[in-house]
Amino acid sequence: MKLRSCLYECKVMHHRLQPREHRFEYQLFYLALDLDEIDQVASQVWGFSRNRWNLYEFRDRDHLTLPDKADGSVKEHVLAWISQQGLDLPSDTRITFVTLPRVLGYIFNPVSFYFCEDQAGATQCVVVQVGNTFREMKPYLIREPERPGFFHLVTPKHFYVSPFSELDLAFDFRVRVPDEQMEIHIDDRKGDALVLLSALIGKRREFTTGRLAWLTLKFPFVTLKVIFLIHWQAFRLWWKGLPFHKKADNQNLQKDVYNPYLK
Repeated sequence: MKLRSCLYECKVMHHRLQPREHRFEYQLFYLALDLDEIDQVASQVWGFSRNRWNLYEFRDRDHLTLPDKADGSVKEHVLAWISQQGLDLPSDTRITFVTLPRVLGYIFNPVSFYFCEDQAGATQCVVVQVGNTFREMKPYLIREPERPGFFHLVTPKHFYVSPFSELDLAFDFRVRVPDEQMEIHIDDRKGDALVLLSALIGKRREFTTGRLAWLTLKFPFVTLKVIFLIHWQAFRLWWKGLPFHKKADNQNLQKDVYNPYLK
């Protein structure tokens, strides 16, 4: 049976504008999983499994988990969290989750996306799940499309993402609903000034054993690659002399964080 879930072969771009210019790009791939068919994907695709060890794994506990609802699937937690924000979606809402996989038991996700569709296929809202190297995560809800297929939100970060970014910045999310192409921009703003530009641009690929094997050869150990590059670029920023902000500073600007490192 043909899957709704797919893969996206992507390019990631970061361009820091302030206080010093710094730009880099790299390539990787993302999973785009229909949360109602993860078990079906696991049964059809060799090398991928749910909640058990494999080359590529999806583990529900790696993602948004409400502290008072320890059990349950990712979909149940996401719908419950959205409800807590005052937006009630029916249980038959289709959610496509764009995320990095757990690779050889290791997981790290700088950013993931939940696209929530009604039964007619219209995307009702988007949840952006941002993570940091302290294993903290913070979800942001974009409640409704600015126009069909396009979501936009400017909101305070209130989250420690990088030691080279101030905490009083705002995220500027510009998200197109993925189809054959994926295009997502997440910029950092300080007032009206742009501080950092980020983009995730990708092309859809079918989620098959053959395609997953090809992307494995093309982008081996993809999640490990991401965490290595984050630390490498951090070293380069430190070498350029950018101001360093400690995690323990400005705790009042770190709000509504899941899995908090500093309690």
